[in-house]
Amino acid sequence: MLTALNNQRKAPAPVERRRHQRMKVVLLGRYMLPNRMEYPCQTTDISPGGLHVIAPAKPATGDRVIIYLEHLGRIEGFAVRTTPDGFAMTITATSRKREKFTAQLTWLANRDELGLPEDRRHERVVPRNPRCVVTLEDGTEHAVRLIDFSLSGAAFATDHQFTMGAPVRLGSTAAKIVRRFDGGYAAEFRMPLSADLLDENLEL
Repeated sequence: MLTALNNQRKAPAPVERRRHQRMKVVLLGRYMLPNRMEYPCQTTDISPGGLHVIAPAKPATGDRVIIYLEHLGRIEGFAVRTTPDGFAMTITATSRKREKFTAQLTWLANRDELGLPEDRRHERVVPRNPRCVVTLEDGTEHAVRLIDFSLSGAAFATDHQFTMGAPVRLGSTAAKIVRRFDGGYAAEFRMPLSADLLDENLEL
């Protein structure tokens, strides 16, 4: 009986590896543990069924984890094991969402071979309503015009001078200024948007 139980406990890992091919995809993100604390992380490999991240705080096996990854958005699942530099988790998703996730993952895994420039590795959307307010740390607000946005950031037009690296809020979305161009700036979101929400009607 004990031998049977031990075999059951060891079964999930090899089954998961056979069912889903892991891809070496490195993405930055943030994750939240059951205590609602958030931490930064970086993936080392991902499959449609699970992922491994380098992370400073490790969940207990079986803990529910919510993670936000650049280009992929929100992912939920459960911790299955810890590693010396982080942890591995399963991915919980509907069949439809898993299919979409698999397509995104394949795109990301092949992006370097395709030679795509950084700002075209994921879909960019032109908002239906371009009006937006950028709020600085001191509460100062500046009206800007959104040019486009993606899962990981946005570009906006403005005459105001912003400081590189400055933390801001685009609407209600936390971000930081990362690049200046003629007539405006690019900002990177603190946590990527969910892919399910990305369309022209989204208001930040």
